[in-house]
Amino acid sequence: MGISLALHVVSIILWVGGMFFAHMILRPAAVAELEPPFRLKLWRHVFNRFFPWVWVAIIVTPLTGTLLVAPFGGFSHAPLYVNIMTTIGSLMIAIFLYVYFVPFSGLKKYLDEQDIPAAAGQLNKIRTLVGVNIVLGIITVAIATIGKYYLI
Repeated sequence: MGISLALHVVSIILWVGGMFFAHMILRPAAVAELEPPFRLKLWRHVFNRFFPWVWVAIIVTPLTGTLLVAPFGGFSHAPLYVNIMTTIGSLMIAIFLYVYFVPFSGLKKYLDEQDIPAAAGQLNKIRTLVGVNIVLGIITVAIATIGKYYLI
């Protein structure tokens, strides 16, 4: 149980923390210092390094979460806050899958074609959806820490 909880929390920290860093720290610095073609290439490299970690997180988190729910007798017997976390986490995974297979694929395609405006449009879609996932991730962490006290 302890190992499952540790893996669960670490995978969420890496995913949500990575998104927060990219969106709130790296993005403004890149905008301030780099022209769009270089900024877009930077983001391609950043995503190529970050997204494999997200894939690990979206596999590890549900698996360990399921193990952590087992003592309750499954999701139908789990407290409300656990089911809320599960629902939000599932939405976050769906958003990531969309980002990965649609705008990220478009970003790579348009960069290969050197269509900078189209690539920038794809990056903007990614930025917006990552912003949504950051908010959902923070809400989920808040529910995880206070849920059993307020949302039994």
